[in-house]
Amino acid sequence: MSNKHVRKMLRRMASGEPVEVAPAMATMKKLTRLAFIAQLFGYEYADIRQGGGPQGDGYVLLIVPDPSPEARARAERNRAAYPDASDGGALPPLDPGAIELLKARITFDIAAKYTDRQRILMAGAGAVPLAVMVGFGLGSGTTAVVVTVAVWAVVMALVPVGLAVNRRYRAKYAALLQAAGFTPVTDPTGRLRYVPPRRQLPGPGNPFAGGSSP
Repeated sequence: MSNKHVRKMLRRMASGEPVEVAPAMATMKKLTRLAFIAQLFGYEYADIRQGGGPQGDGYVLLIVPDPSPEARARAERNRAAYPDASDGGALPPLDPGAIELLKARITFDIAAKYTDRQRILMAGAGAVPLAVMVGFGLGSGTTAVVVTVAVWAVVMALVPVGLAVNRRYRAKYAALLQAAGFTPVTDPTGRLRYVPPRRQLPGPGNPFAGGSSP
């Protein structure tokens, strides 16, 4: 993980507002480590969406201020211990266990972003331009139409494989999160999410509505 991205994120966090983090070539390892550092300085992972990177096909990480007493105390300790973290100074050490749980949350959120029906519809729509490009690139007239239909059919035949892989990912990371005490919740769109023990999803005006229980 580039320290440049960490320091840029920390400087933006000084605003106290929600921050979107979208480093170029953002790997899951890079995103989870950025989310972990954010947690050490008073923020919390909120969600992830597509749209990052030069081509718009990468991921954008959303982090929000965490108002819980535990988070505020943790941030104060780390700001005191690492006062120059955003300006080239030392950074806190990484915790592999915490990073693994963040990876599970983020990966589950990606896998659960769309229902199977939505994924089938998106695959069907996305396969059309690919099929047309291949079909009419190899021929014209009836031949092009036949090739186009054949390519579209091949792509759609692979959709069940992709859905099965996605379900395995969801099951794997859901089990890991549940074992760690994370709670399954449904967001306003009907999407399943996992939140840390005694926490809730971000809410208007209070990113983690309710905070931690006393």
